[in-house]
Amino acid sequence: MDSTRFLFSNGIVHQVSDVPPVTSFLEAHPGVYTVTRTHNNASCLLLWERHLKRLANSLRIMFETNPKILFGPNWSTAHSSLLSSTQLPQFEPIIQCLVNESISKVSPYICKETKVGQEWSVAVLVCGNSEKFIEHASLDREKISRALDVHIHVSSHIPMVFGSSGASLALVGRGRTLATAKHLDWVRHRKTLEKLRAPSVTELLLSNDGDHILEGSVSNFFVVSRTDEKSTEANEDTYSSFEVQTAPLGDVLPGIIRQLVIEVCLSMGIPVREVAPSWSMRESWEEAFITSKLHGVECNSHHLTVLNSSILNCPGLLLLVASDSLRILQHVVSVRVPSSWDPSESRSWNEIEWEEKHLKDGPGMITMTIQAEVIRKASFEGYLLAS
Repeated sequence: MDSTRFLFSNGIVHQVSDVPPVTSFLEAHPGVYTVTRTHNNASCLLLWERHLKRLANSLRIMFETNPKILFGPNWSTAHSSLLSSTQLPQFEPIIQCLVNESISKVSPYICKETKVGQEWSVAVLVCGNSEKFIEHASLDREKISRALDVHIHVSSHIPMVFGSSGASLALVGRGRTLATAKHLDWVRHRKTLEKLRAPSVTELLLSNDGDHILEGSVSNFFVVSRTDEKSTEANEDTYSSFEVQTAPLGDVLPGIIRQLVIEVCLSMGIPVREVAPSWSMRESWEEAFITSKLHGVECNSHHLTVLNSSILNCPGLLLLVASDSLRILQHVVSVRVPSSWDPSESRSWNEIEWEEKHLKDGPGMITMTIQAEVIRKASFEGYLLAS
């Protein structure tokens, strides 16, 4: 088994040497999922309870609206008939029990394999097993639990340092279907957008009209917009002259960090509004950032050998890795949008005429303030991993 990547299914480890990368693994399955990562030298899972709550909500939405996404091609009309005639149980206790039981089997492996300064990306996939589902004439918590499989994919992860590199974004496609659930149909669909990614673009944006920007393909999108034309520089005394904007729920995935950013803004007196940022109003944008817990790279044994060698030769590097390994905001340095909006056209990125907005090379004052407070809040919401 590759010591930088391993896989568990229903608590049982796959004894194989070629566990696929997480994206390939997710693309091959139906279901709902969430992705978090470890923090503090793999001693805890980041914002774990929030992830379980969203996973349960995604599961409920799939049962209620499109169970075939959850169960895959073997789902039949007979299954749907049974489901429509049955009252569904609460899904949060089901997810809490199933996933935490699996994580208890994963934890010893993480602790055993972790090197100094190392972190892990942890993807949790929950999918339905239609063969187990059809055995039951009615559904309750126990029977739903038996019809679900839990897979946990773990891969070594090197977080990027906050402010070290900005994101270049490009608007390329329409908003996702069933945006309020994190499901694997989207993982497969977003691959079709890749032909519109220029080599310099780090994230792809979504919109339904070419003006109002919803989110990124794997992130939530925020802008800091001027509301007072006289204000040119953000500081604590001028927060009221700026407004943080992000698209509302219903149109976008309820990102874990998205919600945390909104909570931070409200607690700090930074004006925030859930409205899709408008490209036509881009002249008022002072800052922009995207949110995700996985700003970093999946690494292999070579990367870890280099990292550990560097730490041994320079112990101070461990402090840098540890203190900055919670970067969950990435500042945006540029946004590009097609001059004419027609996402149905089959074109590649170099056949499109683009308009571009450039922002600061480094994170702005409000972005830095939010990042610092999000880190502080997130550090209190870790799930300790037992060895």
